[in-house]
Amino acid sequence: MAQVKAKKALGQHFLTDLNVAKRIAATIDRENLPMDSKIWADIPVLEVGPGMGVLSQFLMSGGRRIKAVEIDTESVEYLNKVFPDLEVVEGDFLKMDLSEIFGGKFALIGNYPYNISSQIFFKVLDYKESIPVVAGMLQKEVAERICCKPGSKVYGILSVLLQAWYDCEYLFNVPPGVFSPPPKVMSGVIRLTRNSRTSLGCDEKLFKTVVKTAFGQRRKTLRNSLGGLIPSSSPIMQDPIMGLRPERLGVEDFIRLTLACS
Repeated sequence: MAQVKAKKALGQHFLTDLNVAKRIAATIDRENLPMDSKIWADIPVLEVGPGMGVLSQFLMSGGRRIKAVEIDTESVEYLNKVFPDLEVVEGDFLKMDLSEIFGGKFALIGNYPYNISSQIFFKVLDYKESIPVVAGMLQKEVAERICCKPGSKVYGILSVLLQAWYDCEYLFNVPPGVFSPPPKVMSGVIRLTRNSRTSLGCDEKLFKTVVKTAFGQRRKTLRNSLGGLIPSSSPIMQDPIMGLRPERLGVEDFIRLTLACS
């Protein structure tokens, strides 16, 4: 097993504990996937931000085809030298056309940089038909937001949009001491597996607008925040749901609100 040096770049604190890295890599192993997701157990894997390869080395031992996207030139040079069998794609993940990486379905994993983790998961939504399994580590606050249920104070836009298409699991905490340099916050490891939904039953673009508008004024009731989207004559305006704040609503509720906008 390669000894992986640590460095900090692009807002990322690099993981140095190999046991934790192995545990993260194992989140997409066949035996660890939910039963209804095992059909995706052998698809290739794209790792985001491999850095010095602490996670890559365990992914490569899993028998799948692995590619890694890395923006830092120094890291790319290191990876090519230490892990010559790893396919490294140099570039900005957020600007890439992911459909060109494998040309089909793939799993996504990474120790995601804190400063762009939300953007990464918003991009996942754009490729939800190609990415049936997503796993990895990110700031605990963001990880909890993705996986929490309605009623939580951290429940928000990312929660609703991702849970519309994925079953989201919060797997375990990762303490600051296993990083170099240690971050000031806890980290969390999550896994998202594509659910059986094939359609929202409403306009998807409008659904996103409704969700973002509602949470953009999350202190207001839906009657006030969505007044510009839902006609005042709509029967739903008299429904008790309109007296709630957005964090109380699940995916199906937002679909219902979207249909009322039409």
